[in-house]
Amino acid sequence: MTNWRAVFIGFLVATVLGLFGLALPGIGQLAAGLIGGFAAGYIAGGGLGSGFWHGLLAGAFGGIFAGLLLAFVVGIAGWALGPVGGAISGAAGLGIFTVAVVVSVVMALESAIAGAIGGALNSGRAGRSEPQRY
Repeated sequence: MTNWRAVFIGFLVATVLGLFGLALPGIGQLAAGLIGGFAAGYIAGGGLGSGFWHGLLAGAFGGIFAGLLLAFVVGIAGWALGPVGGAISGAAGLGIFTVAVVVSVVMALESAIAGAIGGALNSGRAGRSEPQRY
């Protein structure tokens, strides 16, 4: 079962670190995706498979968010430039969609790998949100 709390926390970690990572283009976003995926996998616990799944979801949501943000910025720029800008913005839409898909896949895969490591390090937890009592 998916621990949406873990996915959301991993997504937030990746998003916030990605914003700070803009100071180091490429490397900053890579590190943000890895740390966010690790956080999602570790919080979810349950081993490699569970960590992989939760890291994958956190990274995919991060990629979708980045793609939507990029599309929004280009749409606003096209709207501000009038009909010609709208035509240019519309033509650029296919390229934006392609970039968004590639970014989503890369972020999802790197986060999934880091999530698997996090899940393996916290394999005894099995996705519980409260401490185990003996």
